[in-house]
Amino acid sequence: MKRLARKILQLPIFDIDWWQEIWITVSKNKSRSLLTAFGMFWAMFMLVVMMGAGLALQNGIMSEIKGFATNSCFVYTSTTSESYKGFRKGRHWDILSEDIPILQQKIAELDQIAPVIFDWQSKNNVVFGDKSGSYNLKGSLPSYNKIDESKLIYGRYINDIDILQRRKVCLIGERVYQELIGKGKDPQGMSIRIKGVYFRIIGVMRSLGGNIQIGGPSDETIILPFSTMQQVFNMGNEIHLIAATAKPDVKVKVLEKKIKDELRRIHSISPTDEKAVASINFEEQFIMFRYLGLGIAWLIAVVGIGTMLAGGIGISNIMLVTVRERTKEIGIRRALGATPANIIVQIMSESMLLTLLAGVLGLVLGVGLLRVVESILTRSEQFFKEPQISFALAMLSLFVLLIIATISGYLPARRAMEIKPIEAIREE
Repeated sequence: MKRLARKILQLPIFDIDWWQEIWITVSKNKSRSLLTAFGMFWAMFMLVVMMGAGLALQNGIMSEIKGFATNSCFVYTSTTSESYKGFRKGRHWDILSEDIPILQQKIAELDQIAPVIFDWQSKNNVVFGDKSGSYNLKGSLPSYNKIDESKLIYGRYINDIDILQRRKVCLIGERVYQELIGKGKDPQGMSIRIKGVYFRIIGVMRSLGGNIQIGGPSDETIILPFSTMQQVFNMGNEIHLIAATAKPDVKVKVLEKKIKDELRRIHSISPTDEKAVASINFEEQFIMFRYLGLGIAWLIAVVGIGTMLAGGIGISNIMLVTVRERTKEIGIRRALGATPANIIVQIMSESMLLTLLAGVLGLVLGVGLLRVVESILTRSEQFFKEPQISFALAMLSLFVLLIIATISGYLPARRAMEIKPIEAIREE
């Protein structure tokens, strides 16, 4: 072990004079060294910026459907496109409350289901004290928050007792809270008048940031217990939307098809009428966005590595010129006893030192630029979100850069090793 340690310590990289010699050689020809380093600096800088921009784009895409369960679908009605059992084409039909128990009983793949009803903004439909505003109303079950999630700032979500007892309680959106009640006040227990009827506030919800919002922006919506909204506002048994999730290991398109087929059967709609029952499959949306993200990542990787290779070719060409200019010097080194390995290590070390310095500088400036852009983007709502790269990815980029630099420096080093001492000394 001592002998091995001694041999390791005798390597050139632990010799200060060796490093000083490399630095003197590099700094002696500043313009050439700058040209050698600039290609790799630009390659690393562009790679970091592109990776950060790609991640920001992916974050922006995923934020559009943030809060929705990945295994969910939403089913709603449309007009029929085929005549069937005496019913004419173009018939409007409604999903009814009594359809929900049938779906739960008939469809084994169904995990969570939540019927939803809406009452969109009417002028000053919500009043609190001397303030009023126009907001969306949504009635649903506790299970809806497992499908389209909202973050709670105060209080709680609607529970089963609220549904069973038809309690006059409500959950208000953050904007409703800010405009009618004001920031800093806990509104739990306060009463708010909705379309002439008083409801007790049980919580305040905040949107998770997605722009795809069912029934309008969550921040401008008030959620009521499904049964209470039906009874208080005389909405009957009509359901505007069914939100559902599939059981684990079940494809959402299977659940989606079974719900549609069962609704067609219940409401005497042609089994081949695809337009009568409309739906949104969020599993397909997530898969599409995931593949889009992978495509962006691969494109950035190909372009980034291509830029690095171009920089590597540039380094190789410049180092070949360097070797040619230093033919006499290399010949003298060989004549004084330098082995071919010493020459190869010397030339490759110069190449790798320049590459490492340029790469680290490109990495630091690239990360710095991403930080500046991120600070600007956070001041307002933008599609691009959090343009940054991880430490592991940054280190991997530097590692790839060093591999390319090693390969690029090897060809000039081989050319230097092939120089014969006598011919080199004679060369003017």
